[in-house]
Amino acid sequence: MTQERNGREAWPPELTELLRKVDRLRRGGRYEEALARMRALTESYPRQVRVLLEMGMTLAIWGGQPAEALPWYERALALAPGHASGHLHRALALARLGRHAEAVADFDALAAGEFRKALVLYMRRAESLEVLGRDEDAERDWTRALDEDAGNPWLLHRRALARARLGRTREAVEDMTRALAAAEGEPVDAELLRDRGELRARLGDVEGARADFEAGRAALREGDPAELVEALRRGLGETA
Repeated sequence: MTQERNGREAWPPELTELLRKVDRLRRGGRYEEALARMRALTESYPRQVRVLLEMGMTLAIWGGQPAEALPWYERALALAPGHASGHLHRALALARLGRHAEAVADFDALAAGEFRKALVLYMRRAESLEVLGRDEDAERDWTRALDEDAGNPWLLHRRALARARLGRTREAVEDMTRALAAAEGEPVDAELLRDRGELRARLGDVEGARADFEAGRAALREGDPAELVEALRRGLGETA
């Protein structure tokens, strides 16, 4: 008789290697074969939460099909309502589908527990909060993400944009300045310079804004979006 724990079947030892084989197939670019093996595993082990989650992840991450992945996450969470990875991957799939309010609810459920991937939680929830227009909450989460990864230029840039939308322009400029300093030794970020230039212009620092637009234009690389090129050109014209 199969033992159960918390309403779920005990873990069959042979499943560990079976899932490793699937993962090797996925990472090796053999998606269809990996998917077929996962379908067979879900039929053989329909109450194994990890199997259900791996099926969803195969569809969402390797197959680019978040909508098809959702029912598998739902099945996993029906068996284990507090499962952290289940909530995380369902939230990520919901966000990709534009269902951000539902995604935030899953992220909130994670935050209420002891989720060890705090940086991922705060970043992804902040992105969904921004789409929902909840900039104060998003700024809070970008700050929490920076507590986990202090000085990260990308996180500083994202918090700066949130602060700018909240009217906290000087703080936003300070964040962007820190981001540029933290990225020293890396290729100059023309987009970041454009954004700081626009905020400096808003504050009346015409000279500083022009310096940013000039540096941004000098940092442009082949393939940069036309909107960025145009914004820098326009900024130079307005600060001439």
